[in-house]
Amino acid sequence: MLKNKKILVGITGSIAAYKMPALVRLLIKEQAEVKVVMTTSASLFVSPLTLATLSKHPVLMDIQDGAQWNNHVELGLWADHLLIAPASANTLAKMASGLCDNLLSAIYLSAKCPVSVAPAMDLDMWKHAATQRNIHQLVADGVGVIPVAYGELASGLVGEGRMAEPETQLAYLQEKMA
Repeated sequence: MLKNKKILVGITGSIAAYKMPALVRLLIKEQAEVKVVMTTSASLFVSPLTLATLSKHPVLMDIQDGAQWNNHVELGLWADHLLIAPASANTLAKMASGLCDNLLSAIYLSAKCPVSVAPAMDLDMWKHAATQRNIHQLVADGVGVIPVAYGELASGLVGEGRMAEPETQLAYLQEKMA
């Protein structure tokens, strides 16, 4: 169902980023074309080399790589769907308020395709009024939200805030792009 679909995966700084190679692999198995954009902090949790190898495309992190400009408008137009996962509380806040301070947020503001997020954060961060306000604003702006899961969190707490598993994200994209 995702054959020849162009999916841009945006990865932000969260321990849940370790799950993203599995999602990229699942998308490639579905014959989607996948490109990955990461924030600098995301690269502390998962290797750009791993994601480049799996996606068969260079991973983009900055507006400029050496002398080459990574055209955020072009990337936003290329994609059939932009999935930001994990979507940290910081990134959700930036998206909800229209802040643009990195390549991923510039692509989000330029995207003409549907956009979805898979939030990931600790229980108290997820439940905080500011985060919930940002989620409501993003939904009002037309952004799809893949529900967080309940379970053990990186802090050791148990509750809502876990990023949806790669298989759940795949099923969500299959349904949205059918």
